Amino acid sequence: MKRFIFPTSLLVVTALAACSDDVGDTSTTFITDSNSTTGDGDGDGDMSETGTASGDGDGDPATGDGDGDMTGDGDGDMTGDGDGDMTGDGDGDPGMCGNGVVEEGEECDDGNPVDTDACTSNCVAAVCGDGLVQEGVEDCDDGNPVDGDDCTNACTAAVCGDGIVHEGVEMCDDGNDVEDDGCTSMCMAGSCGDGIVQDGEGCDDGNDDNTDECAGCQPAVCGDGFIQAGVEDCDDANDVDTDACTNACADAVCGDGIVQEGVESCDDGNNDDTDACVSTCEDAVCGDGFVEAGVEDCDDGNDNDNDSCANDCTVGFDQCFESDVGVLEGDSWVICSIDQDQAWVSANTGGTYQADEICEFLGFSTLAEWGGTCGNVCGFCEGQTSCQNPGEMNFDGAGDANFPQLALTVTWLCTN
Repeated sequence: MKRFIFPTSLLVVTALAACSDDVGDTSTTFITDSNSTTGDGDGDGDMSETGTASGDGDGDPATGDGDGDMTGDGDGDMTGDGDGDMTGDGDGDPGMCGNGVVEEGEECDDGNPVDTDACTSNCVAAVCGDGLVQEGVEDCDDGNPVDGDDCTNACTAAVCGDGIVHEGVEMCDDGNDVEDDGCTSMCMAGSCGDGIVQDGEGCDDGNDDNTDECAGCQPAVCGDGFIQAGVEDCDDANDVDTDACTNACADAVCGDGIVQEGVESCDDGNNDDTDACVSTCEDAVCGDGFVEAGVEDCDDGNDNDNDSCANDCTVGFDQCFESDVGVLEGDSWVICSIDQDQAWVSANTGGTYQADEICEFLGFSTLAEWGGTCGNVCGFCEGQTSCQNPGEMNFDGAGDANFPQLALTVTWLCTN
């Protein structure tokens, strides 16, 4: 069928001819152009808005290039580059990542969809940090800038010794295998007790026993606050010498020469009870039972002022003192001589005396010796002896038939 378009002013005429012996049927249809008011003479049905026809027969208005698009470049696509493809690059091919040709906007194009080689499937050159593990080049690629996770920013698997602290796994990482620099080769922070002598440590025996030779990772010394077993009695970590633990780390005791504050009055470091500081580390005083040389005549440690040692630590009984205490029969007895240590007592012949009681009266505890029955007071068979002029002490042990009563005895010795 053939179509012809005429203005609407023309009538549609259809002529039909039929004959049984014709070769074929033909028909002609005449159609009015109902959309145009003015024809441009090219038969494409377009018309400029001003009523001027483009006349190129392509059906687009006014371009006049005959390609049917509005760009006017004659290539029939809408890009305007005249190459006939839709990429807009003017090369005439459609352009596609993966076609093996590096085109504008692509860094590479290796023509394959493999993401683990040097050119990704997006036609971008593989780089560390793109989230794709490049085979043979990268250990890992987590696509983030965090250097302390399992994959470093160099796309290597995090390991101890790489100089990067792996968070949650390593305490430190100094990138070397030096054990004593504060970070061990196991990426553990150096610490006391790890068995490695770190900077600032004098020793490290790898245990937490502070009573051995290495305490707190320092050689054990007196004053460190740790009691070294078998060496120190105590260690109070101070330099106070007058407390319970001396600066020699020994327990404070009387006689060590150090006055323990609040405990001792004195400490002269000796056991001499006759000096100003007695062996109990107390200041010597009258009544302590110790005779202070050059100060006291006696010290019997009691408050009996009527015994041989008065309460002022002077001898309570003088030479020639007489008494009938303990006399069972006969004359009074008399002191021939007396001091802190002993008293020589004598009586007339013919008496009976409770000698032990007399010694106690004088402040002595022991009846030590006795005898001398030669009839003299304060002498033995010597003429003209008396308490003012005593002779020699002579004790032959006689007169003790009823010991400790002495009879027919003129002399005996009281001691402590």
